[in-house]
Amino acid sequence: MTAETVARDRPAVGALLDQSAMQHLLGYRLTLAEVASRRVFQRHIGVPFKLRPVEFTILVLLLSNGRATPKQLAQTLGVPPPNVTVLVDRLAERGLLQRQRSTTDGRALNLLLTDKGEDLARRAQRVSQGMEAGLLASLSAAERAMLGELLHKLVAGGASSHG
Repeated sequence: MTAETVARDRPAVGALLDQSAMQHLLGYRLTLAEVASRRVFQRHIGVPFKLRPVEFTILVLLLSNGRATPKQLAQTLGVPPPNVTVLVDRLAERGLLQRQRSTTDGRALNLLLTDKGEDLARRAQRVSQGMEAGLLASLSAAERAMLGELLHKLVAGGASSHG
């Protein structure tokens, strides 16, 4: 192969690459969808509320559950407990949540939203209710429901198959 052949066979600058060799990979397609989803998140919640997706998730989980232990958050989010500790520290420094000793087990810590955290979680959750409408506009209501069901099934199956 000559340098001239390689140059001739390359896509034009600014042209999209042929992605057909990647289309069989679910992970690749999920990643592309995630990129679009993260852009929407950043525009509506990330920048205005200064929250990362995992921080938003923690706040909403605490809002809807009232309290949680760091272990429960780690299991729910599928992240190692030390990572949860770093996230909790960051949210506590912002005054959004607090740690409280369990009244039933003095060794256990419960995480609770502060008033400031509850207010932020409520406002961000309200925004989240409709923020993906544009992203999902090309799907019918039935397709959106099916997508949700299929993703749930993948997550549940992946958790039970261990890889």
